Amino acid sequence: MSSSINPVKVFDRAIAEHLTVVQALSSQRDVLERIAGEMTRAICEGKKVLWCGNGGSAADSQHLAAELMGRFRRERRGLPSIALTTDTSILTAIGNDYGYEKVFQRQVEALCVQGDVVVGISTSGNSRNVCLALQTARQLGAFTVALTGEGGGSMAEIAETTLRIASSDTARIQEAHILCGHMLCDWVELSVCELI
Repeated sequence: MSSSINPVKVFDRAIAEHLTVVQALSSQRDVLERIAGEMTRAICEGKKVLWCGNGGSAADSQHLAAELMGRFRRERRGLPSIALTTDTSILTAIGNDYGYEKVFQRQVEALCVQGDVVVGISTSGNSRNVCLALQTARQLGAFTVALTGEGGGSMAEIAETTLRIASSDTARIQEAHILCGHMLCDWVELSVCELI
């Protein structure tokens, strides 16, 4: 069975776009350092990192929470890091009783304390449930981070720092988010291992 799909249009274009987006991350180095520094501070002070997002960003939240809780590259103690996207009973109960926009906010109310770091991930930057989580986290004294696409959306106005990926393409933004997440985990792990 022959295909009329041109691999240059699919594969080569995706690779070229991916490389352009990744190379643009060097201009965000100061933002990445600030986020990594706040995550390290929180963990060293006995605080935690909370993550939230929808769809692919929920998967990224779980992935990155696991990298810190388990390990990324090095053997070390587990680090306090929680994805707010994983407990179906909590998500469906809050969604049913309060509405989907509250599924992360209620968890932040319950789990977040002053000095924690709360990371919201959204390619558009406009996910209402993530916005509400970040607003509540700020009110509780947490350091708030938004990982978004190039526009930043509403989350950029709420979070204390925003990492904007230089793209409007969802797939490219998600690819860059996970790379940035891995770099943050590497930094935190290195910092914590130096202190052990």
